[in-house]
Amino acid sequence: MSELIQIADTFRDAPMVWVSTGPMVVGLVQKYGPVYIVGECNRQHPIRSFVVALRCLRVVFRERPSVVISAGAAPGFLVCFWAKLFGAKIVWVDSIANIVDLSMSGRMVRRLADLILSQWPEVAARYPNVEYAGELI
Repeated sequence: MSELIQIADTFRDAPMVWVSTGPMVVGLVQKYGPVYIVGECNRQHPIRSFVVALRCLRVVFRERPSVVISAGAAPGFLVCFWAKLFGAKIVWVDSIANIVDLSMSGRMVRRLADLILSQWPEVAARYPNVEYAGELI
């Protein structure tokens, strides 16, 4: 979780809002800005996914971000989706765990994102408009 502090320190002069699937990060990041907990979801749980989508919409509507930086799975994609509809720029950092392909959420966000970063050169080489930037988080 030290990567969260690195992110916060990198953008310390910008207003920040944090969206998480659970309360485990609240203590680490609440001093940097508001924290919203939207819950977990995935394609196997469509009703839960719908509820999380509405929570994400509420966050985006309330906060009106100009830029979203996400390394998240389905909830991260949902925040990116709603934020893009409100005119935000989207930066997606795909998981370091995906060494062969982009994550499913990474593949879905490709149509929305202004910048997609993979932490593996082989993954970036497989997809147009995906850049390799080394290990980020």
